[in-house]
Amino acid sequence: MKETIRSLATPFLWFWRWEAKSGAILLLGAVVALLLANSPLAGAYHHVLHMPIWLGFGDFGLEMGLLHWINDGLMAVFFFVIGLEIKREFLYGELKTRSAMMLPVGAALGGMIVPAILYALINFGTPTAGGWGIPMATDIAFALGIMTLTARQAPLGLVVFLTALAIVDDLGAIVVIALFYSSEIAFAALFVGLVAIVTAFLLSRLNVRFFLAYLVLGLIAWYAFLQAGVHPTIAGVLLGLAIPAHEDPEQSMLHVWEHRLEPWSAYGIMPIFALGNAGVTLSFATFDPGSPLFLGILAGLCLGKPIGIFGTVWCFNRFFKVPVPGNASSGQAAATGMLGGIGFTMSIFIASLAFADSGAMLDLAKISILSASILSGILGALVFKLQSLRASA
Repeated sequence: MKETIRSLATPFLWFWRWEAKSGAILLLGAVVALLLANSPLAGAYHHVLHMPIWLGFGDFGLEMGLLHWINDGLMAVFFFVIGLEIKREFLYGELKTRSAMMLPVGAALGGMIVPAILYALINFGTPTAGGWGIPMATDIAFALGIMTLTARQAPLGLVVFLTALAIVDDLGAIVVIALFYSSEIAFAALFVGLVAIVTAFLLSRLNVRFFLAYLVLGLIAWYAFLQAGVHPTIAGVLLGLAIPAHEDPEQSMLHVWEHRLEPWSAYGIMPIFALGNAGVTLSFATFDPGSPLFLGILAGLCLGKPIGIFGTVWCFNRFFKVPVPGNASSGQAAATGMLGGIGFTMSIFIASLAFADSGAMLDLAKISILSASILSGILGALVFKLQSLRASA
């Protein structure tokens, strides 16, 4: 029995270790980007990001700017890992049973719906109304990193809850991107991409474990989605969901590739994304604290997230007698909701889609996301510290 519990807990503990530690490197990438964008090297920094790069073989290839390769290419690998994480969580983790998934799924939905509503109300009728999806996201690396540093006495059940919530949150963000932040659809190309993904699922059904076959199908789907006007990172998620799984980690292709790619995603792709996307020129021209965009993102992440997450936990506990994760105190549960307001990676990603045609709006959105994420992290850390001091007293 102990061996079974240990085998099921190991993937979560390993995943938590990578995500929690990667938050520091992700922060470093964002800080370096901000320093470069506000230094004499700003011109060179932006020139490199928009430098065209051709990748391919023979007469077949694709040319995009470096930033596009990061956001459309590298992030497809990041989303592939998310797909693996989602599948693993639903098969073996906190989302395996209906009773176990009820609270994190409900809290994730509350933490997405309330921020979107707050943003939409503040930005109703303005040119920035389309950014309602920005405050819906939670950055799992930063959130777990801060919880690890400031809440060492937090119950493990609360950490598991935040992890499961953030994974459901990622799934919700992916659905939002696919449905609302894709351009005009070219259905012929979309059909080709879907055929490639369906083929990958069929191979998985037949328990084919030849990874090169999935890789080729994934590349076909990625290129087809790019040409179709559907964001190509969606191909990464779908391919991750198609990878075969097995209860024995040693025989699970899903476990093997998540284990191989998670360090690259956490310590490579995410910091590179931050380095390429967090570089905003800080000036009075770009920062407008009274704008609906800034207020909407701030309200969504700093108020909407904790209200949606903690409110759902409170309602489930009060009306349905669902226990608070880890038997945590109300203060610890509220602090967890505050950490859910750290949007960063996925929020910036959605902002880059929502305001792709407006550099000024995108820059203000990035500043707003950084400000709201920092404030949410500080508030969550302070409440956890206060709860720790209270318990010690």
